[in-house]
Amino acid sequence: MGSIETEKEPFDIEVVLARIRETVRSFADAAMFALAAQGHTTLFEQLVACILSIRTRDEVSLPTSLALLQRARTPEAMSRLTTRELESLIRPVTFPEPKAKQIHAIAVRTVQEFHGQLPCDAQVLQSFKGVGPKCAHLALGIACGHEAISVDIHVHRVTNRWGYVQARTPEQTLAALEARLPRLYWIELNRLLVPFGKHVCTGTRPKCSTCPVLSMCRQVGVTHPR
Repeated sequence: MGSIETEKEPFDIEVVLARIRETVRSFADAAMFALAAQGHTTLFEQLVACILSIRTRDEVSLPTSLALLQRARTPEAMSRLTTRELESLIRPVTFPEPKAKQIHAIAVRTVQEFHGQLPCDAQVLQSFKGVGPKCAHLALGIACGHEAISVDIHVHRVTNRWGYVQARTPEQTLAALEARLPRLYWIELNRLLVPFGKHVCTGTRPKCSTCPVLSMCRQVGVTHPR
């Protein structure tokens, strides 16, 4: 089925997110939010954690981030580690060697250019190798309270499946959401849709029969729901 329009209620983003908020209450928080809940709230810590999370499951990236930050929590401490030491510490995540080099370079530059304190500036963050809009926006939202939408694979898939936006790429989804989503939900959207996308609105065979927003979701592209 390409798009299911019959017998659907008008889409109300406020109601949708309220229902999802209740649904995900029993699921583990997304890794970076979980990290913040354990006191790792600086922009540097959040940026490092996001780099570690790229193409890595939260179940792996969260404990790896905690282990790394227990060893070196500040840019100064991180810059004193060798890239080989860093690589060893982050071995469980995907691509540990390039990520170790990226994190070390960020730490060194933060010390040298910003006196050990990363500015809450998306352009600065994206000037670091390996940091794209998703990581920049998510880290800024959690650490600095910046109203920014972070679009990962879950946010991209779910919002397009709803029919709330129609976009082919995460970059296009970001632009579409910025134009339509009330700013009140910009930071929270990622926090809600990561666990929702993992456990309910999954990539294949989504659990439509138990979805709290089925009555409003257009189920775009859904062919084999459960």
